[in-house]
Amino acid sequence: MASEGILLGMGNPLLDISAVVDDSFLQKYDIKLNNAILAEDKHLPMYNEMASKYTVEYIAGGATQNSIKVAQWMLQIPGATSYMGCIGKDKFGEEMKKNSTKAGVNVHYYEDEAAPTGTCAVCVVGGERSLIANLSAANCYKSEHLKRPENWALVEKAKYFYIAGFFLTVSPESIMLVAEHAAANNKTENVEEIALKISQWPKASGAHKRITVITQGADPVVIAEDGKVKLFPVILLPKEKLVDTNGAGDAFVGGFLSQLVQEKPIEDCVKAGCYAANVIIQRSGCTYPEKPDFS
Repeated sequence: MASEGILLGMGNPLLDISAVVDDSFLQKYDIKLNNAILAEDKHLPMYNEMASKYTVEYIAGGATQNSIKVAQWMLQIPGATSYMGCIGKDKFGEEMKKNSTKAGVNVHYYEDEAAPTGTCAVCVVGGERSLIANLSAANCYKSEHLKRPENWALVEKAKYFYIAGFFLTVSPESIMLVAEHAAANNKTENVEEIALKISQWPKASGAHKRITVITQGADPVVIAEDGKVKLFPVILLPKEKLVDTNGAGDAFVGGFLSQLVQEKPIEDCVKAGCYAANVIIQRSGCTYPEKPDFS
């Protein structure tokens, strides 16, 4: 049974600046369709141009934060999820806090004094999206923030942890602190989008087996567990109903975790992940209705 604070995520919070643009806009800034890149100097003017030229939507994003928000939405239990990352002390940071709190996530951001809040331009053309991320403050998380009593209390309370690979370059010390705590308390159940071979690697804690989950877009979801591989078909969607693929993978993770923390069978976890991803791709950005109709 899921409870308050059962799931904790740590990652790079980015405020998504999402807009439907045209091909000429992508060409102007040398962006390829379905690209996911870090912003260079040549890309910096695009954020203001998007806001002035197109109808823009702001969404609190970043891969891990998206997944945690979707898990919270699926669980519908107040405060079931928590999240940490670094933002700036600016208007985008305030927008981030407002958006995440509205989603029901218990956010504990580290606020950097110098760097601006990280942003990600989401350029949508024909239902396909290109991502141009300007990490800024998201790169500045410090383990000192994690060690504060009010924040470490979230680690102590959580039974499940989700940290995406992006965070490895930001604060490896924080990841090790959480991993060592999880191993010492026999809490870990790793869900990583990597190959079957990784599911067979030894673990510091032998209390829980390693499960590997690989999503493949419209192709079946691959699950590696106990040395065996299972394939699960996704929910197919007619192309005319596709609005935006941004956040589909994050939504799958959130839906998957919402059932995992309730100790449901892996089949139910995958079903929930596919449901959540199917909902998200029919909307703009990683957004969702007020209530899920998953059962």
